[in-house]
Amino acid sequence: MEKRRRLRRIGIFEICNTLLMLAVCFITLYPMWFVLINSLNSPEQAMLGTANWFPKEISFASYSVVFNDKSLMNGFYITTMRTIIGTVVHVLFTAIVAYGMSKTNLIGRKIYMKIALITMLFSGGLIPTFILMTKLGLYDNFLVFIIPAMYTFFNMVIFMSFFRTIPDSLEESAKVDGASDYGVLFRIVLPNSMAVIATIALFSAVYHWNDYYQGVIYIHSQDKLPLQTMLYKIIAENSMSFMQQQAMAQFGARLPSNSIKFASMMVATLPILLVYPFIQRYLVKGVMIGAIKG
Repeated sequence: MEKRRRLRRIGIFEICNTLLMLAVCFITLYPMWFVLINSLNSPEQAMLGTANWFPKEISFASYSVVFNDKSLMNGFYITTMRTIIGTVVHVLFTAIVAYGMSKTNLIGRKIYMKIALITMLFSGGLIPTFILMTKLGLYDNFLVFIIPAMYTFFNMVIFMSFFRTIPDSLEESAKVDGASDYGVLFRIVLPNSMAVIATIALFSAVYHWNDYYQGVIYIHSQDKLPLQTMLYKIIAENSMSFMQQQAMAQFGARLPSNSIKFASMMVATLPILLVYPFIQRYLVKGVMIGAIKG
């Protein structure tokens, strides 16, 4: 009898837990589904402004307007290059710093750790940072996306924790064979750290792809704006008149601004979503090893 009650309690818990998870999934996925459906609606249906589960008349008019807009495509190119270059530079530079900091015999290691910890807890503020970027010649410069994001203390700690799990015998044998510290790092340590590299690369890529703030503050030229900054301006400033004129010229109809906004959101969001499933297993493994061994 007691066993039957326990099984009934477990069954009720599983049902409630499943319903709760389904509700969370719905709340998470519905906004994306709503944006996708409204971006695919025909101009006539989009003008009605109704919310549907499926598009009544599928049309790619909004996407055609977005892809034919040269400024948006240039922003897409800037964002793609920023994400690729920024991610590679961040992973490489952070790995080099973390490898040195993982060695207990490094002179001044404790001082370096304390200084780095301060940068994690405090920042210089917007105005001093803006002045610094201007003095360094990074204002309205593509490198403003790359250089300030070369290193973060949090990712360095993850790298450092992972490097400590690699057996010292591998490094010692490499040094016996005449390998330098850089040779050990690039030939021994990094090839055996693909899980944490994928983890940090995903963190960095998501940041670079989604960040719009750097473009708002430090970029003045229209041809250097990343896609997310342009999307922010489209939504915040409602600057849709030029693209709506394009829609009138192409389709003989004035597309609603919301329809073009939704299409722009999908174009800006889908690429990074498509990358995530391929490195999800590395992400979980890298974070767990870094957390447990740290």
